[in-house]
Amino acid sequence: MSPPKSSLPRERGAIGEGPAIGIDLGTTYSCVGVWQKGRVQIIPNDQGNRTTPSYVAFTDTERLIGEAAENQVTRNPINTVFDAKRLIGRKFFDPSVQNNVELWPFQVIRGAADQPIIVVAYKGEEKHFAAEEISSMVLTKMKAIAEAYLETAVTNAVITVPAYFNDSQRQATKDAGVIAGLNVMRIINEPTAAALAYGLDKKANSIGKKEINVIIFDLGGGTTNVSLLTMEEGIFEVKATAGDNNLGGQDFNNRLVNYLVQDFKSKYGKDISGHAKALTRLRNSCVRAKINLSSTARTTIQIDSLYGGIDFNCTITRAKFEELNMDLFMKCMEPVEKCLRDAKLVKSSIHDVILVGGSTRIPKVQSLLQDLFNGKELCKSINPDEAVAYGATVQAAILSEEGNEKLQDLLLLDVTPLSLGIETAGGVMTVVLPRNTTIPTKKEREFSTQSVNQRAPGLSIQVYEGESARTRDNNLLGKFVLSGISLAPSDVTQIKVCFDIDANSIFNVSAETTTGQKNKISITIDKGGLSKEEIEKMCDDAKRYRSEDEEHRKEVEAKISLENYTYNMRNTVRDWIHPLKKKVEDAIEQTIQWLDQNQLAKADELDDKRKELEIICNPRITKNSLKNYAYDMRNNVQKIEDAIKQTIKWLDRNHIADPEEFGNKMKELGSICNPIIAKMSQGAGADMPRR
Repeated sequence: MSPPKSSLPRERGAIGEGPAIGIDLGTTYSCVGVWQKGRVQIIPNDQGNRTTPSYVAFTDTERLIGEAAENQVTRNPINTVFDAKRLIGRKFFDPSVQNNVELWPFQVIRGAADQPIIVVAYKGEEKHFAAEEISSMVLTKMKAIAEAYLETAVTNAVITVPAYFNDSQRQATKDAGVIAGLNVMRIINEPTAAALAYGLDKKANSIGKKEINVIIFDLGGGTTNVSLLTMEEGIFEVKATAGDNNLGGQDFNNRLVNYLVQDFKSKYGKDISGHAKALTRLRNSCVRAKINLSSTARTTIQIDSLYGGIDFNCTITRAKFEELNMDLFMKCMEPVEKCLRDAKLVKSSIHDVILVGGSTRIPKVQSLLQDLFNGKELCKSINPDEAVAYGATVQAAILSEEGNEKLQDLLLLDVTPLSLGIETAGGVMTVVLPRNTTIPTKKEREFSTQSVNQRAPGLSIQVYEGESARTRDNNLLGKFVLSGISLAPSDVTQIKVCFDIDANSIFNVSAETTTGQKNKISITIDKGGLSKEEIEKMCDDAKRYRSEDEEHRKEVEAKISLENYTYNMRNTVRDWIHPLKKKVEDAIEQTIQWLDQNQLAKADELDDKRKELEIICNPRITKNSLKNYAYDMRNNVQKIEDAIKQTIKWLDRNHIADPEEFGNKMKELGSICNPIIAKMSQGAGADMPRR
């Protein structure tokens, strides 16, 4: 099926010190993992969840990323950004961008280079962000999650992209990683990453000796990706890939939202389509309804005071949801059939159809896919939410040489998803590298100066990707200009053009004359996207934002500390009978007033204010120590109750976690509860304040 392993290239980027992580940068959720103790560890975030919303929010005081951003979206919809993956590497007038702009509550405008720019209000100022910057913020969050877990700095990462991402989108994703402070070792296709997760599981179960054909069906929040692979003894060879970068769970949500907007309008005569907060609340309810309909035949949407004081109630059946989305569900099947055609394989030759992505939980999607393969049982053995991050982590371990003997024989051979060529006379697309060519690869082709565009002061060659015979219907990747060549009609020169695609599916071009006069040709390449200077500026901005985030965190902690101390002191001295009671109460009230008047105080100011109050209060706290102790214990009991509730919530969301994670969660709960219980059991012992 392929050359011997020793002859297959393992290209990789430079690797710095420290561990390597795998990141699934998703449209709606992202996930991060690390290779540890001979296995992949999917890393939970600070809320204990193994996936993190790909949301970034901006307020008057801070920047929020992940769950904190998603949780406030209904209050701050116009400054909460999501779906950045649907913008990255695209032009503003791309039809898919224009379709989505009408649905998003945040503003997107046209940038100077025709790129989409996101407009938000941050700390009282209007800020403009490229999609790369928003994605870099999500990547920064995933990096921070890994660093908190590993207790060390992390820079090396493998990042996943949809298989059908073009060169611009891949390069933009790589740029986002650089802006986030990551060394991007490899950009890997999402279905291929999922295949690694599946293949490693197969290998662990000793079912990897014979050659098998598998289809990875990856239906996520914003994209549909399908890859057909052949696997044999640790070699994963992609035979064909297909997909749709504008078809996913968000589109199913939009159909339901549009239906209910019309339902509300017909019932109450009011159009909420232009009201961002109402539309965001409705969208959130539609997402929950979609999820519920995967396990029940009907669900109810109830939203108090949705718009104009009107309470909205509606029952949605699974049948209605399927009716609204049937054409989209059918469209999801098209890449599967395309993969089979391109690989020249019949359905009966497929051993497994593997489900990846949260949207594959939709029953109708599963039944259509099963019908397509004549009733074949679908493979649900890998976690659809974590499989891509799992595979990215495996690839990171291989590239960083952190993996053990489990990984030493694994080899991944991916393909380029789209044909690559240049424009020749008459606007014809002349293919140099056809789609599904195994990468990395290099190919040369000769052209005459008569067959390509001759524009003074040089020879202009435009590079496209796509499957149309006409370049106008394909995607312009860039152009390069060759100068120093005679363009006179009587002088026909043969130009040898070399196309080089690396393991990230990112291309480079070079050229020379067939006489070898390479040094006499000047090549200028313009691929669009961010310039080196723009990336450097965004890196500097990202560092400043991270610094501001850290400063804000310190301010919040200092403010909470001062508030807790102040109000605890007020409760403590309330029943005092002491000549100095009035002085202490005045100091406490002055501190409360100061807090009200200094909402934006810095961390050091808050710390100084607490020290001032402590100097006045601490020597006076003698007579009522017992009461203070009682209040303290009540707060501690509340902490225990909160910790238990959080643990139960984590169990509900992570019922498939492995024994090690359950053990770690138990230790975490114990670290909160045991010291408090020990202190309470001491009663009036050494830890209790004395008179």
